[in-house]
Amino acid sequence: MKLLFATHNQNKVAELNRLVPSYINLFSLTDINCNQEIKETGKTLEENAKIKADFIKYKYGLDCFADDSGLEIEALNGAPGVYSARYAGEEKNNDSNIQKIWTELEKKNTSACFRSIFYAHLGSKTYCFEGRVDGNIIFKKKGKGGFGYDPIFIPVGYDKTFAELGDIIKNKISHRAKATQSLLDTLSRL
Repeated sequence: MKLLFATHNQNKVAELNRLVPSYINLFSLTDINCNQEIKETGKTLEENAKIKADFIKYKYGLDCFADDSGLEIEALNGAPGVYSARYAGEEKNNDSNIQKIWTELEKKNTSACFRSIFYAHLGSKTYCFEGRVDGNIIFKKKGKGGFGYDPIFIPVGYDKTFAELGDIIKNKISHRAKATQSLLDTLSRL
Protein backbone atom coordinates (compact mmCIF):
# COMPACT_ATOMS: atom_id res chain seq x y z
CA MET A 1 0.00 0.00 0.00
CA LYS A 2 1.27 3.47 -0.91
CA LEU A 3 0.40 6.36 1.35
CA LEU A 4 1.44 9.99 0.90
CA PHE A 5 2.42 11.90 4.01
CA ALA A 6 1.86 15.54 3.01
CA THR A 7 5.04 16.99 4.48
CA HIS A 8 8.51 18.14 3.53
CA ASN A 9 9.77 17.48 7.08
CA GLN A 10 12.10 14.51 6.67
CA ASN A 11 12.38 14.10 10.47
CA LYS A 12 8.64 13.40 10.60
CA VAL A 13 8.83 11.05 7.61
CA ALA A 14 11.67 9.08 9.20
CA GLU A 15 9.80 8.88 12.51
CA LEU A 16 6.62 7.61 10.86
CA ASN A 17 8.50 5.11 8.70
CA ARG A 18 9.63 3.50 11.97
CA LEU A 19 5.99 3.32 13.12
CA VAL A 20 4.18 1.92 10.08
CA PRO A 21 4.29 -1.74 9.09
CA SER A 22 6.50 -2.75 6.18
CA TYR A 23 3.54 -3.29 3.84
CA ILE A 24 2.89 0.48 3.86
CA ASN A 25 5.12 2.45 1.51
CA LEU A 26 5.14 5.93 3.01
CA PHE A 27 6.28 8.74 0.77
CA SER A 28 6.48 12.53 1.11
CA LEU A 29 5.85 15.68 -0.90
CA THR A 30 9.48 15.60 -1.98
CA ASP A 31 8.89 12.16 -3.54
CA ILE A 32 6.12 13.53 -5.78
CA ASN A 33 8.16 16.62 -6.69
CA CYS A 34 5.79 18.95 -4.88
CA ASN A 35 8.27 21.64 -3.93
CA GLN A 36 5.62 24.17 -3.09
CA GLU A 37 5.35 25.16 0.55
CA ILE A 38 1.76 24.81 1.66
CA LYS A 39 0.91 27.85 3.77
CA GLU A 40 -0.32 26.93 7.22
CA THR A 41 -2.84 29.71 7.74
CA GLY A 42 -5.09 27.91 10.22
CA LYS A 43 -5.53 29.01 13.81
CA THR A 44 -5.59 25.42 15.12
CA LEU A 45 -3.63 22.23 14.54
CA GLU A 46 -6.77 20.70 13.04
CA GLU A 47 -7.16 23.52 10.51
CA ASN A 48 -3.53 23.35 9.40
CA ALA A 49 -3.58 19.58 8.95
CA LYS A 50 -6.76 19.88 6.88
CA ILE A 51 -5.31 22.69 4.72
CA LYS A 52 -2.31 20.54 3.80
CA ALA A 53 -4.26 17.33 3.15
CA ASP A 54 -6.92 19.16 1.11
CA PHE A 55 -4.26 20.85 -1.02
CA ILE A 56 -2.69 17.53 -1.99
CA LYS A 57 -5.98 15.71 -2.52
CA TYR A 58 -7.42 18.41 -4.77
CA LYS A 59 -4.22 19.26 -6.66
CA TYR A 60 -2.85 15.72 -7.17
CA GLY A 61 -5.89 13.51 -6.56
CA LEU A 62 -3.92 11.30 -4.17
CA ASP A 63 -5.00 9.64 -0.97
CA CYS A 64 -2.91 11.27 1.71
CA PHE A 65 -2.67 12.46 5.25
CA ALA A 66 -1.12 15.54 6.77
CA ASP A 67 -0.27 16.39 10.31
CA ASP A 68 0.17 19.42 12.40
CA SER A 69 1.77 18.97 15.76
CA GLY A 70 2.49 21.34 18.56
CA LEU A 71 3.73 21.80 22.07
CA GLU A 72 1.06 23.31 24.31
CA ILE A 73 2.17 24.75 27.64
CA GLU A 74 -0.46 25.32 30.30
CA ALA A 75 1.10 28.44 31.86
CA LEU A 76 1.40 30.03 28.40
CA ASN A 77 -2.30 29.48 27.62
CA GLY A 78 -1.50 26.69 25.17
CA ALA A 79 1.38 28.44 23.42
CA PRO A 80 3.34 27.84 21.32
CA GLY A 81 0.68 25.43 19.97
CA VAL A 82 -0.01 25.99 16.29
CA TYR A 83 3.10 28.23 16.11
CA SER A 84 5.48 25.64 17.60
CA ALA A 85 7.85 25.42 14.61
CA ARG A 86 8.09 29.19 14.17
CA TYR A 87 7.55 30.38 17.73
CA ALA A 88 10.64 32.60 17.78
CA GLY A 89 10.40 33.57 14.09
CA GLU A 90 9.88 32.40 10.54
CA GLU A 91 13.38 30.88 10.35
CA LYS A 92 12.09 27.96 12.48
CA ASN A 93 15.17 27.78 14.71
CA ASN A 94 14.80 25.12 17.42
CA ASP A 95 17.26 26.74 19.83
CA SER A 96 15.56 30.14 19.52
CA ASN A 97 12.15 28.55 20.04
CA ILE A 98 13.34 26.80 23.20
CA GLN A 99 14.97 29.96 24.54
CA LYS A 100 11.76 31.94 23.99
CA ILE A 101 9.77 29.33 25.93
CA TRP A 102 12.23 29.44 28.81
CA THR A 103 12.08 33.25 28.90
CA GLU A 104 8.30 33.36 28.87
CA LEU A 105 7.80 30.45 31.26
CA GLU A 106 10.17 31.77 33.95
CA LYS A 107 9.85 28.60 36.03
CA LYS A 108 6.07 28.89 36.33
CA ASN A 109 3.86 25.81 36.01
CA THR A 110 5.74 23.58 33.58
CA SER A 111 2.79 21.33 32.66
CA ALA A 112 2.63 20.79 28.91
CA CYS A 113 1.52 18.39 26.26
CA PHE A 114 2.45 17.50 22.74
CA ARG A 115 -0.53 17.09 20.42
CA SER A 116 -0.54 15.75 16.89
CA ILE A 117 -3.49 15.95 14.53
CA PHE A 118 -3.64 13.85 11.37
CA TYR A 119 -6.16 14.78 8.71
CA ALA A 120 -6.57 12.08 6.07
CA HIS A 121 -8.21 11.64 2.68
CA LEU A 122 -8.68 7.90 2.20
CA GLY A 123 -10.82 6.95 -0.77
CA SER A 124 -13.88 9.15 -0.73
CA LYS A 125 -13.82 9.75 3.03
CA THR A 126 -11.99 12.11 5.34
CA TYR A 127 -10.75 11.33 8.84
CA CYS A 128 -9.20 13.23 11.70
CA PHE A 129 -6.98 11.51 14.27
CA GLU A 130 -5.43 12.94 17.43
CA GLY A 131 -2.51 11.85 19.55
CA ARG A 132 -1.53 13.45 22.83
CA VAL A 133 1.14 12.96 25.45
CA ASP A 134 1.30 14.95 28.69
CA GLY A 135 4.48 15.99 30.43
CA ASN A 136 6.57 18.84 31.74
CA ILE A 137 9.09 21.34 30.43
CA ILE A 138 12.58 21.42 31.92
CA PHE A 139 15.02 24.34 31.90
CA LYS A 140 18.07 22.53 30.55
CA LYS A 141 18.35 20.62 27.30
CA LYS A 142 18.98 16.91 27.80
CA GLY A 143 19.63 14.23 25.21
CA LYS A 144 20.83 14.08 21.62
CA GLY A 145 17.92 12.26 19.98
CA GLY A 146 14.67 13.50 18.53
CA PHE A 147 14.13 16.99 17.20
CA GLY A 148 12.35 20.24 18.02
CA TYR A 149 11.35 20.48 21.67
CA ASP A 150 12.29 16.86 22.49
CA PRO A 151 15.33 17.87 24.65
CA ILE A 152 13.15 19.89 27.08
CA PHE A 153 10.03 17.69 27.34
CA ILE A 154 9.71 14.91 29.91
CA PRO A 155 6.59 12.77 29.40
CA VAL A 156 4.50 11.80 32.44
CA GLY A 157 5.72 8.53 33.93
CA TYR A 158 9.33 9.01 32.80
CA ASP A 159 12.37 10.80 34.18
CA LYS A 160 14.05 11.43 30.83
CA THR A 161 13.28 13.77 27.96
CA PHE A 162 12.04 12.54 24.59
CA ALA A 163 15.57 13.27 23.33
CA GLU A 164 17.01 10.90 25.95
CA LEU A 165 14.44 8.11 25.71
CA GLY A 166 15.41 7.02 22.22
CA ASP A 167 13.29 6.04 19.24
CA ILE A 168 12.03 2.71 20.58
CA ILE A 169 10.34 4.21 23.65
CA LYS A 170 9.36 7.49 21.99
CA ASN A 171 7.72 5.62 19.13
CA LYS A 172 5.49 3.79 21.61
CA ILE A 173 4.32 6.76 23.69
CA SER A 174 4.56 9.93 21.60
CA HIS A 175 1.70 12.05 20.32
CA ARG A 176 2.63 11.18 16.73
CA ALA A 177 2.79 7.46 17.58
CA LYS A 178 -0.73 7.61 19.03
CA ALA A 179 -2.14 9.46 16.00
CA THR A 180 -0.34 7.00 13.71
CA GLN A 181 -1.90 4.05 15.53
CA SER A 182 -5.36 5.54 15.04
CA LEU A 183 -4.60 5.99 11.33
CA LEU A 184 -3.36 2.39 11.06
CA ASP A 185 -6.47 1.09 12.85
CA THR A 186 -8.63 2.85 10.29
CA LEU A 187 -6.53 1.63 7.35
CA SER A 188 -6.87 -1.95 8.58
CA ARG A 189 -10.67 -1.64 8.37
CA LEU A 190 -10.71 -0.23 4.81
